[in-house]
Amino acid sequence: MSAHAGAAGTPAELLRRRVAADPSRPLVTFYDDASGERVELSARTFDNWVAKTANFLVDGLAAEPGTRVVMVLPPHWQTAVWLMACWSTGLVAEPVDPEAFAGRAEPAGASDPYILAVAQEVLDDVLADDVLAGGAEEVVGLSLHALGGPLADCPPGVTDYAAEVRTYGDRFPGPGSPPEAPALNVTKTTFSGAGLVSAARGAAEKWELDARDRLLVDMSFATLDGVLTGLLAPLASGASVIIQRNFDKAALDRRLTLEHVTVVAGTSGPNDASGSPYRLA
Repeated sequence: MSAHAGAAGTPAELLRRRVAADPSRPLVTFYDDASGERVELSARTFDNWVAKTANFLVDGLAAEPGTRVVMVLPPHWQTAVWLMACWSTGLVAEPVDPEAFAGRAEPAGASDPYILAVAQEVLDDVLADDVLAGGAEEVVGLSLHALGGPLADCPPGVTDYAAEVRTYGDRFPGPGSPPEAPALNVTKTTFSGAGLVSAARGAAEKWELDARDRLLVDMSFATLDGVLTGLLAPLASGASVIIQRNFDKAALDRRLTLEHVTVVAGTSGPNDASGSPYRLA
């Protein structure tokens, strides 16, 4: 599959095409080097999680097209699921790096209510932030537990994602959002679905990605480059992605071999310390 295969106009359409073309091959692999966790999701399994989350957002939280979803979530396969669930339902995703949320400015369009999704590890801090939590219509806590366990302690007024999402259907009937509708707010910039697809195809072409590639990523989803490397460029090109959290550099060489990595992003390259994607020799 080339970077220009098909004519998908939205990220949700990119996923539908990937599921139709190659449902069983891994799409997202996740490592947490602090816990030793490894999770691998095929395109079909990833799509099922996206559908469940989309149904949860629409039926469980009454989200409507155009609603913003502020996500204080680390690099994680569930963060990728939430991004795609937003784009499948016409919601506007606004990822925030959990390590950088303290003292941040108000969310884009802060006068409008939004849904707030928060990782368990920073949930108490976020709830204590009057700016970030004060404007939220709904607060959802994500345990990010390796076995899908619920929050260790669910505060009043917080919906436990893991406890709720499994009850929802694994097919989402919604049409998604129009290509020109807002889809992502990052670094004070709003991107439409069509803009994200165009950027993803451009990145896939620049990095020469194709279906043979395995892209290892150690980047936050709170930037456009993080969204492109961690999800959209692999989707647009047919490649698969390995998302790392709490990255242990001592594990790099073994992981490159074990996972048959061909492209690395977010770690210093042999000729470039910026973390820009580079292809292994």
